[in-house]
Amino acid sequence: MRAADWSTLVTHFSGGSLVTEPVLQLEKLSKRFGGLLVTDDVTLDVMPGELHAVIGPNGAGKTTLINQISGLIAPDAGRICFMGRDVTGLTVHARAKLGLARSFQATSVLSGFSALDNVALAVQSRHGSSFRLRGCARAETVLNEIALAVLAETGLADAAEMLAGALSHGERRALEFAIALAMEPKVLLLDEPMAGTGHEEAARLLQLLQRLKGRFPIVLIEHDMATVFALADRISVLIYGRLLASGSPQDIRADARVVAAYLGDEME
Repeated sequence: MRAADWSTLVTHFSGGSLVTEPVLQLEKLSKRFGGLLVTDDVTLDVMPGELHAVIGPNGAGKTTLINQISGLIAPDAGRICFMGRDVTGLTVHARAKLGLARSFQATSVLSGFSALDNVALAVQSRHGSSFRLRGCARAETVLNEIALAVLAETGLADAAEMLAGALSHGERRALEFAIALAMEPKVLLLDEPMAGTGHEEAARLLQLLQRLKGRFPIVLIEHDMATVFALADRISVLIYGRLLASGSPQDIRADARVVAAYLGDEME
């Protein structure tokens, strides 16, 4: 695959055919940790191309929910369907191979490797190339080209040779996006991508998300309501693990239950 193939690669899913059914479906998911019910009978879906934000106060169960979607933890009840397939019992790796890619609240990159090598490793894991860990980005021209194209897509072309550990917090966030994109996602799961970023870094990440929006479905967990309402096609609100409301940004703004339970002065 050449770097020129990247624009085609990121703008299609489901074989390029028009999909009108949900790409991702959660059906009556429940998860309990001891006596604490963290996910309480949650049912929601994600449609092709939409950015679906999940919001709620700290402790609402948002990260637990995304951990269940990605396979990091298993639900106690309910099921998860991805591209029409029940993936509830699949591992994180198996789901990633199918196209479920995610980022985490805390940045997770290989600090001792360059930005280019970090992305090339993700390309390798997706395409099963033969290179070894050390010197991976230099080992295969095709992988190198794809990785450079992804870095350019995320605004990191000039930082390709920098060690990931030397990047700013916002740049590491962008690198996480690049790693996820290199996995050729059919759904991208983002867990608080704005966390810990300054105003300028947050603005750059918002612009990046605006560029990515619509290329594939995105599930966004985020506390920054300005970001949520700038990006979301649909918003689901979790309170104490239960889905309180789900609808368009306009519907959520106007929902008195949501305003009373979470948004409060945010909407004034």
